[in-house]
Amino acid sequence: MDSNIIFVYDGLCPFCNHFAELIELKSNLPNIKVVNARENISYLPKGYDMDTKGAILIRNGEILNGAKAINWICSQITSPSDSLLKIISSTFSSRARSNYLFPFLLIARRLALYLKGVPIKIHKQDF
Repeated sequence: MDSNIIFVYDGLCPFCNHFAELIELKSNLPNIKVVNARENISYLPKGYDMDTKGAILIRNGEILNGAKAINWICSQITSPSDSLLKIISSTFSSRARSNYLFPFLLIARRLALYLKGVPIKIHKQDF
């Protein structure tokens, strides 16, 4: 397992927030730091737009975004201690399923934020 792993997500998106909590508390992944982009914008690469690219995973300086980030995390989860996380990790540990389903996750995020009256876009220039 890599030693420097940071997962950056949208803390105001209810889906993203719940996934991040599951990763942090129930995934049994060592050495992963979970960061809310809305509270810690410095973790986003300059010009990075979470609305179009999704959450990011920074692993030893390499940046994975969207489906690739979710796929990598889920493929690393071997014994989740939560039934929802077990379903999520088994679904998104497949690269093909991750690539197919991720656009729907972005749509769900946008809809949830819109309904909450929260700005959808998060990128470094906003802060």
